[in-house]
Amino acid sequence: RSPNATKIFVNGVWVGIHRDPLHLVRTVQKLRRTGVISHEVSVIRDIRDREFKIFTDAGRVCRPLFVIDNDPTSERRGQLVLQKEHIERLEDDHSLPEEERFGWKGLLSAGAVEYLDAEEEETVMIVMTPEDLELSRQVQAGYELAEETDMGKRVKAPINPATHTWTHCEIHPSMILGICASIIP
Repeated sequence: RSPNATKIFVNGVWVGIHRDPLHLVRTVQKLRRTGVISHEVSVIRDIRDREFKIFTDAGRVCRPLFVIDNDPTSERRGQLVLQKEHIERLEDDHSLPEEERFGWKGLLSAGAVEYLDAEEEETVMIVMTPEDLELSRQVQAGYELAEETDMGKRVKAPINPATHTWTHCEIHPSMILGICASIIP
């Protein structure tokens, strides 16, 4: 009997229990971000119900998001995994043969982009833009933000410095409803 025991489900079937769910979640996420397991696998930890769900079945609608580094030992904690080197490799792709291109698959295998389904989205914290992420980091560091006077700018929610850290960032705010919804005229 362990008070931290978490039930493990794969595609809705209970397959066992685990005594260290935080370690298990981090391990499976790391395996997904490094491409050891498919990037289409969903990883959901329900802390309240003490359940860890893995979904690999077809038919789940997933959308891409940028990943934010939340490794406690990382120097880049709280920043996008996507770096200037990734962008430079994407820019160099046009001069490379097809098999040597970095491309979208390179971003996935580098862990800079991750696909999330609707159920997994409920367990993450998504910031709207990289600029909002930087503003949030400044507020958490104790800096005062200037009041926005431009009435034409996007209305932003107030930043709470006590809020849990962000885990993902929208690629573009128009993608919040998915690619299909954004192409409707």
